[in-house]
Amino acid sequence: MDSDAFINAVRHDNETALSRLGSSKSLFADTEGEMEPETVLAAAATAEHHAAETYASWAETETGAVADAFAETAREERDHYDTVAGELDAHEPGETPAIQAYLRTLDDTVERLGGFVGRTLAAEQSKTQVTGFFVGDADPQTARLFRAMGDDLDAQLARASERLDHACGDDDAAWERAREAAAGAIEAAYEEYTTRLESMGVNPKPVC
Repeated sequence: MDSDAFINAVRHDNETALSRLGSSKSLFADTEGEMEPETVLAAAATAEHHAAETYASWAETETGAVADAFAETAREERDHYDTVAGELDAHEPGETPAIQAYLRTLDDTVERLGGFVGRTLAAEQSKTQVTGFFVGDADPQTARLFRAMGDDLDAQLARASERLDHACGDDDAAWERAREAAAGAIEAAYEEYTTRLESMGVNPKPVC
């Protein structure tokens, strides 16, 4: 396996969860039903803050190119936080999202890289929803901010791919560990999404 095949496999394995994390209900869950510009920004800022904290801690405990990749990603996420929080009068980060709590349980390099991919794929879905929200709110400037953050996710996925190819090589067992960690990250985000919606009396599944 290589990183391209790996990412395709993760997308396929978690197609349903990723699709629902990319729905408008996901934003409804993130804001606990308060879909106003300030609450959307606050939820996004919280996600960026905790992502930066996770990647910074990984950078401190890894070495070489992997540490550099996590450090660069932590800087990007911190820049994202500063950008989003700057749109608010004040911001105090909320509770650690489930996906970040899961990622912080990983202490193996290969699993961390897999989790990195899973988080990035989940974040792609949320960035698309937030961008769409501000487009619909007739706020193109803020929509552009989140679209630019989405572009950074492309760079993060490429960064993860390169490190995975080096870390896993021809080791099928390593690729499988990474795949399980990626799925675990997506599942953590999806379970939190489901729990929040159900607590508000909302069916997490799309109505056909």
